[in-house]
Amino acid sequence: MAERLRITRRDFLGGLAVGVGATALSPLELWAQSSGSVAGNSYPPLLSGLRGSHAGSFEVAHAVSWQGVRYPVPQEQTEASYDLVVVGGGISGLAAAWFYRQQAGPEARILILDNHDDFGGHAKRNEFEVGGQRLIGYGGSQSIDTPSSYSPVAAGLLRDLGIHTERFYDYFDQEYFARRELGTGLYFSASRYGTAATRPHFKPPRWQGGKSIDDTELGAIIGSYPLPEAARATLIELLTAPRDHLPGLSREEKIAFLRSTSYRDFLLQTVRAPEPVYLLLRDSMRGLWGVGYDALSALEGYRYGAPGTEGLGIGALQEDKADHQSEPYIFHFPDGNAGVARALVRQLIPAALPGSGMEDLVLPKVDYAALDRRDNSTRLRLNSTAVEARHSSDGKFVDVTYVTGGEVHRVRGKHTVMACYNNILPHIVPELPAEQVEALGYASKVPLVYISIAVRNWRAFAELGFSHISVPQPELMHSFGLDFPVSMGGYQVVRDPDQPTILHGSYVPTVPEQGFSPIEQHIRGRRALYEMSFEQFEKPVVSQLQGALGAGGFDAARDIAGITVNRWPHGYAYEYNELFDPVAYGPGHGPHLLGARQLGRISIANSDASAYAYVNGAIDAAWRAVQEQTGSVAG
Repeated sequence: MAERLRITRRDFLGGLAVGVGATALSPLELWAQSSGSVAGNSYPPLLSGLRGSHAGSFEVAHAVSWQGVRYPVPQEQTEASYDLVVVGGGISGLAAAWFYRQQAGPEARILILDNHDDFGGHAKRNEFEVGGQRLIGYGGSQSIDTPSSYSPVAAGLLRDLGIHTERFYDYFDQEYFARRELGTGLYFSASRYGTAATRPHFKPPRWQGGKSIDDTELGAIIGSYPLPEAARATLIELLTAPRDHLPGLSREEKIAFLRSTSYRDFLLQTVRAPEPVYLLLRDSMRGLWGVGYDALSALEGYRYGAPGTEGLGIGALQEDKADHQSEPYIFHFPDGNAGVARALVRQLIPAALPGSGMEDLVLPKVDYAALDRRDNSTRLRLNSTAVEARHSSDGKFVDVTYVTGGEVHRVRGKHTVMACYNNILPHIVPELPAEQVEALGYASKVPLVYISIAVRNWRAFAELGFSHISVPQPELMHSFGLDFPVSMGGYQVVRDPDQPTILHGSYVPTVPEQGFSPIEQHIRGRRALYEMSFEQFEKPVVSQLQGALGAGGFDAARDIAGITVNRWPHGYAYEYNELFDPVAYGPGHGPHLLGARQLGRISIANSDASAYAYVNGAIDAAWRAVQEQTGSVAG
């Protein structure tokens, strides 16, 4: 029988019991709120408010990792053994289960444990019902990026799941925004710039087509920015008359200098641009790297055509030869990569989701009651946090202890794949050797918040002529805008500006201008996220939308129908930063490889293990982990 803990409910949100100085609590004083946020609602995608790492999903793990709590391991197993136990129900964990079953056969008994009330990890689906209309959006992992670069294994998995990426050329309307003459804007907030203003962006992002602007139009646009005159003049000069700011250096010397210098220092010290120019540009890379240009190299700025770098005469970099930038960024389900997670679940547990093709993944609702039925060969158990994974005394099994609903369970598997994030592993896999623990501790997840905002209309965007808006020096969201224009499987992108839709906002907490490395910023940003209440997100979101869109007739009180804050303190996998990490580090070389080393019947699969924050990184890690278990461990 499971061991029942007498636990009192504690609210860990809003900073309670979550700070560094929180009092250490015993297991009997902790509450594993395993069904908390789905109480009264058996369909998690419809839940709004504070989601992502929601109440009930992290308290047990924090008790173990922050406070050193050790849960009592039941002396007896609480259920029968499995062939494979997977810890983590994200894309990597689901893919590991799929690969294992592919090799072991459909009758293989597999148990997948996940600490959230929904599967998919960061590939999360958000839904709203507004005015009788069902709206579907994404709250995490966004798109299948550059599928032409996928390994044969990752590409093969998508095909086997019935996901044929070439079909997105029909489903994603690449001319949607251009036909409506919607461009990209910049929102200057009154708190940062003295006056609120929404103006055209001087340089639309590549994924939006990067339409060219002539010098006269560019001058007029920048001239309307609420910046000091010297800053406007410098920005215009940098964009219209690029020159070599590193004269006398060879190409190789320029590359070396740019790699070892932050873009901030390059712009302020080498180019001698006024600080307002730098502050305008600083946060434009937050969504990609999780930090601003204070912690990114000038060479990375060069790769993205940042002002001041275009006249350096360096030409194409060596790594650009393998780049697939010609492939459009269109491979997107209406619910983002939750579509991939749903496809995996449908293969593993057919009773949970009807259909067969990729189009059938969009509208049907998952039967969550079918995920953990006793007669399933593969069972997916939500609201279940692993607190220990340890080999049996004879080394032939792995005992996994987990907490769900305030009860401690122990399940046994012939093989175990740890598909949770790397930083928790030293706390729950006690057999890891010291050098592997050190390697696992090298990096830190990038904190991330994706905010889905249901609005009753998007008339203000149409009136202002913008589809997406970036925010320099943001109070919260550094960008927000209309969702991707994807119509498939009976779901249609909204075409009338007076109809409801979902806006997508992004927020990555950073600590710029204080000399912190990216990892130090990630750690501080993550702690800040855990201490924020929903209201602390809601108020600046509403303020930003009202400030940016008010001139287009937007009324937040009238037009906002719902907000879902997908908070991911452990978000993106860390990707090596050439300004702070050894240049040789990358997916093929670095501490993450030692951190992902097999430990007997335990293998590690997650995007952390690939040092690559994309779907294919998660899939490739799952393949490697399963190969380790089926190839090198007998039985």
